[in-house]
Amino acid sequence: MAAATSRQDIFVSLTRNICKWWALGGGVVLFALVAVNVVSVVMAALINKPVPGVYELVQMGAAVSMFMAVPYCQISGSNVTADIFTAGLERRVIVFLGGVGALFGLAWALFLLWRMSAGFEDVYEYRETTAIYQIPIWYAYVPTLVSLLLFALAAIANLIQAKQGKLPEEVEAGMSS
Repeated sequence: MAAATSRQDIFVSLTRNICKWWALGGGVVLFALVAVNVVSVVMAALINKPVPGVYELVQMGAAVSMFMAVPYCQISGSNVTADIFTAGLERRVIVFLGGVGALFGLAWALFLLWRMSAGFEDVYEYRETTAIYQIPIWYAYVPTLVSLLLFALAAIANLIQAKQGKLPEEVEAGMSS
């Protein structure tokens, strides 16, 4: 049994690290969007010529950036919770509810992965592009689908943690100290 637990701990730790770096990558995407917007505003103010197509870049980039944060939010227990309802409950009940939440997260991740995969197939097949830069829309689907796969893996890691009697935020705190 110890070997199985060890493999589970490795899976949880590896998933956590991948999700963390993926979310940081999403932060880089968001930073780039802010930079493009600042350049566009400055250019509009100084020479009356903003960066063309900034809207389409922000539209795609913001979606990708937000999806890239979702797996880390799941695995670290950073999703929105109603602690006011669980504050007086026993620890084992809170861990159980965390497991139930992870199960719902897994179901939601798989549902979104299924539907976004269908969307990806459509935009890829019909070669839909942005209006100004003609960037294929499917480019944004690739990191989004990776994010949803990581979201599912993060939820599985949370289920493993719940089975072990751990809360995600406790594991996160233990890793940072």
